[in-house]
Amino acid sequence: MLDITSADSIIDFAKLLKNQTLRQACGEEIEKHGYKGKGNFGQILEKFYFGYEPNSDAEPDFKEAGIELKSSPLKTLRNGEFRSKERLVLNIINYLEVHKEDFETSSFWKKNAHLLLVFYLHDKDLDLLDYIIKLVEGWKYPSEDLKIIQRDWEFINQKIKEGKAHELSEGDTFYLGACTKGSTALKSFRDQPFNEERAKQRAYSLKQGYVNHIIANIAQEEEAVYGKIIVRPQILEEVRSIEEIVILKFHPFYGKSAEQIEQELGLELNQKAKSYFANLTNAILGIELGKKIEEFEKADIQVKTIRLKENNLPKEDISFPTFEYQELVETDWEDSDFKNILESKFFFVFYQFEGENLILRKVKFWNMPHSDILEAKDVWEEMVKTVSNGEIVKELTDKGIRKTNFPKKTENRVSHVRPHARNAEDTYELPVADKLTGLTEFTKHCFWLNASYVKEEIYLK
Repeated sequence: MLDITSADSIIDFAKLLKNQTLRQACGEEIEKHGYKGKGNFGQILEKFYFGYEPNSDAEPDFKEAGIELKSSPLKTLRNGEFRSKERLVLNIINYLEVHKEDFETSSFWKKNAHLLLVFYLHDKDLDLLDYIIKLVEGWKYPSEDLKIIQRDWEFINQKIKEGKAHELSEGDTFYLGACTKGSTALKSFRDQPFNEERAKQRAYSLKQGYVNHIIANIAQEEEAVYGKIIVRPQILEEVRSIEEIVILKFHPFYGKSAEQIEQELGLELNQKAKSYFANLTNAILGIELGKKIEEFEKADIQVKTIRLKENNLPKEDISFPTFEYQELVETDWEDSDFKNILESKFFFVFYQFEGENLILRKVKFWNMPHSDILEAKDVWEEMVKTVSNGEIVKELTDKGIRKTNFPKKTENRVSHVRPHARNAEDTYELPVADKLTGLTEFTKHCFWLNASYVKEEIYLK
């Protein structure tokens, strides 16, 4: 029997959902509900399984028990393990009120201190009523995570107090993000208290990497793949942030060559291996070789090792994963992979050539300023237009080389597009055939960060 005043009773009742579908768990009543559209999985669960009307109250869903229900989709990896399909969106940020709050008494903490998580296996070929529920568990934040989440919340709040709600980015923070919420239409913009410029509506969210950590925890998957930078929770009782803790670990090695660092740490690494610099970074942070950095994984931090020439210009531009042309034109900017990457938090490790030696110069946490993201958006928009119009190839040279209309490095300060493929036959399908050549597929390309941008806006600042 469900007792809605007891968290244990609610969680036990929820666990009966495991390996069932909504159709199986909720019976015939469910068929009368117009359940089409995103977000309806959770609404159906609330109404037809737990028996309460969906709402957007500031209180938790089960007020008496202080527990908030959240459902979220999973995907399966090739090895059979589950991973989060997306970040976990929590409550909307009320810009006009949140600046008056402290974390311990905030609307965020009242609502999300204790979560009941229902993870289901997403399958685009199935009706959402037939998605199988795989993992169900209550979740409270471990003390070391909670310290970081509180710092994240305070950072978001500080930005709102400074009149910069319109500049919020998921790259600002570690585990708790401020993700955009709502369509790109004007109705999704909100007033902010300390600036007349309206800000995009945002919600608190747990980053996808952090959700993966929760999933691994619930599924009791092997924790041995992770190593922690912060091994003692009490280190976070100090004033230092994760950034400070990490950067301080690198300081003793500034000005030393990769080989010297290796020797000092008692390592024998294969310098030709692709993983060489990743292994060196792990060793400096005190993480065993071959393990992932737990705090970085939870925060979706992109680690980039940059080799600088003697004039401080990176030896190469920075590449991102290839995009599929069809997906590029079907996805709007707010949901695009490119925007998602640009809003990430990055950790740069800069080595500089001195003759043949690579010298560690500095490390830096960084996320792209709002104004630069808007500049990079121009490149994305140009790509969408070019692919949608089938105007990819500008000319064919006498040698058969295809010159494209894709955005070049000289045309944008931040980013450009160029190939990122094994060879010319390594292709993706085109949504529209190219007008000049009639091609229906084209060599894989990706967005790149310009080396000059990395020098001027990241290394030298």
